[in-house]
Amino acid sequence: MFQGNAIIGQSGGPTSVINSSLCGVIQGCMKWGQNGQNDCQINKILGMQYGIQGFMQDQIIDLGQKPSETIEGLKRTPSSGLGSCRYKLKDEDFAPILEKLKQNNIRYYFLIGGNDTMDTIHRIEAYCQKEGYDLRGIGIPKTVDNDLFATDHTPGFPSAARYVALSVKQAGMLARDMKKVDQYVIFQTVGRSAGWLPAAAACAKETEDDAPHIILLPERPFIKEQFFKEVKNAYDRWGWVSIVCGEGVCYANGKPISASEVADNFSNVEFGAMAGTSAAMMLHRMIANEFGWRGEFQVTESLQMSAADRATDLDIQEAWQCGQRAVELALEGKSGVMVTMNRRSNDPYQIEFGTAPLAEVALGEKPMPDDFICNDRLYVTESCLDYLRPLVGPMPHYVRLY
Repeated sequence: MFQGNAIIGQSGGPTSVINSSLCGVIQGCMKWGQNGQNDCQINKILGMQYGIQGFMQDQIIDLGQKPSETIEGLKRTPSSGLGSCRYKLKDEDFAPILEKLKQNNIRYYFLIGGNDTMDTIHRIEAYCQKEGYDLRGIGIPKTVDNDLFATDHTPGFPSAARYVALSVKQAGMLARDMKKVDQYVIFQTVGRSAGWLPAAAACAKETEDDAPHIILLPERPFIKEQFFKEVKNAYDRWGWVSIVCGEGVCYANGKPISASEVADNFSNVEFGAMAGTSAAMMLHRMIANEFGWRGEFQVTESLQMSAADRATDLDIQEAWQCGQRAVELALEGKSGVMVTMNRRSNDPYQIEFGTAPLAEVALGEKPMPDDFICNDRLYVTESCLDYLRPLVGPMPHYVRLY
């Protein structure tokens, strides 16, 4: 019988539902692993505080001793219940990590996160295999950016997308009614290199003059003249302009319009408050200088990552199922893979679970496809909306007097 302890960690930025995946893993380990399944058994269920960085410092807790109501409550608890980190492994880290795995008799290794997290678990699992230590490493997807390779979407994205759509819808109504005071409003989303979150704002629109009017995506270079033309066109038609931008929008030469040069431990450019500037701030300045208008910008930063009040039931359930599926895969003898979700249909919405090699996920990215982006204007296509709407869910309808 293959048996040992399991350990679970969370890495990178949190989401509204990352703890639902954690709940799924813990409950899966309790349900199948501790009772024995497929000639496998999980003895203890451990958690690493602050990801791999905490694990290397022996910050480990016994999740199996937590009350069942606490574990169940994770499903609707935002942020990272175990704590998180953004630590890039060094070559000298692997031998001590293997020693700690042996000391704690860890044979099942689960990490919840995005590309960098999948790189971490891939490298640890590969090192253990090379050293003859049998470890089953499974990745569970997570990111609000939705840019993770090989999966239709990531747990965390639907809730963040709904947060963006609701925020743009409601802020747009305020901007419309205040257009005699402020002529434009800019809403910035997170997402370094993929435009999935700014695209989700399009779900807010019911009528042609509703927000948003312009969506700037990292997949397309920012051309100032084209942008000014779209801004002027919207203003001439409606007397105000709603703009949504991804934080990582760049000029054709690759320079961020935010002018940020700050990077994290994985060499990813930091945007927003961390960088001391933002794309929205620079766009605000451009419009004010070009047209002489008054306006405002909104940079919500991590709020879209942890707004449990706007988490969707679909997202919560799928995140939990990803955690459950990870345990099933480990008990089936699988290792070195990430759980994926593959869409079978839009109407009715259906998915099925699959796997992708960690090595491919760690290196790959998933930008928006070309047919989701308009060629003739700064906006998204109906195909993009067909993809987004089942995830975002129905928008509230608000009445108008004129």
